[in-house]
Amino acid sequence: MPNRYYESDGSLADLGGVAIAIIGYGSQGHAHSLNLRDSGLDVVVGARQGSDNWKKAEAAGLRVMTAFDAAAAAGIIMLLVPDHVQPAVYEHDIAPNLGPGKTLMFAHGFNIHFKQIVPPPEVDVSMIAPKAPGHRVRELFVEDVGVPALVAIHQDASGKALKRALAYALALGCLKAGVIETDFREETESDLFGEQAVLCGGCSELIRAGFETLVEAGYAPEIAYFECLHELKLIVDLIYEGGLSYMRFSVSDTAEYGDYTRGPRIVDQQTRARMKEILGEIQSGKFAREWIDENKTGRRNFLAMRQSGAGLPIERVGSELREMMTFLKRKKEIGVPVQ
Repeated sequence: MPNRYYESDGSLADLGGVAIAIIGYGSQGHAHSLNLRDSGLDVVVGARQGSDNWKKAEAAGLRVMTAFDAAAAAGIIMLLVPDHVQPAVYEHDIAPNLGPGKTLMFAHGFNIHFKQIVPPPEVDVSMIAPKAPGHRVRELFVEDVGVPALVAIHQDASGKALKRALAYALALGCLKAGVIETDFREETESDLFGEQAVLCGGCSELIRAGFETLVEAGYAPEIAYFECLHELKLIVDLIYEGGLSYMRFSVSDTAEYGDYTRGPRIVDQQTRARMKEILGEIQSGKFAREWIDENKTGRRNFLAMRQSGAGLPIERVGSELREMMTFLKRKKEIGVPVQ
């Protein structure tokens, strides 16, 4: 069983009073910056000068610099720009400012595991990966609850990398919920698999297939939307709160029986075999190479798929139906992460 850490395992004193640079002020970046600042740490945000994120960080009362200057000023550097942007930011802004005694941190292991970033051996390299989007990391910190996270150490030049990572997790609020130890390989490969096979890829295609099956059989698109997409949140919330057993306890006996008898016909042995293929592509680096090449060649396929997905019938119907749902209005109107 991997090690688990809680509040008693972390101390802000292990950060030694050094400045912490948060490079990027997006979903995770804004949460990390505000949580660490509110925990009493010396935080500087690295952003593109004059950008919207620069202005947002300044408006939140944070000290803002260019990524290069922030990395130069800090002893701990947390890199939170998107995966495909990280290598260029690292080479241009961070690598020139690394040296003995510094710590380079990540919230996802992609670029370290697939060697798109290779830090010098004299720096600590660690990861704190919250298991929630940035707005939830911030919301639950404000509620004094915190979200769980993963911790991993890639390089421990100082002999204090784990202590410093746990201190960071304490300031972020994650030790309240618990932090589980892993490594960069396990975090990266399991995260990619979960996204592709279940959480994003698998779930999206299951929703779409169910919706299209009902519509093609003559059922109203609005009814299909409610049955195959809208109500999914109700089921996921039950699973989130108490696992599969609690969901099955909460739904009707009819639904539970259909779960046991029809679910395995949807996710059958062929589906499981394809899941193994996808995991193999992740483990071999095939997916990483494909995604890296896609970004190097202008993201044409990616952008075309994004545009195509936005125009699907289920999206058009959903947009119309959500106009009826006044309880969603506020969320829909928020254009920036909750602060």
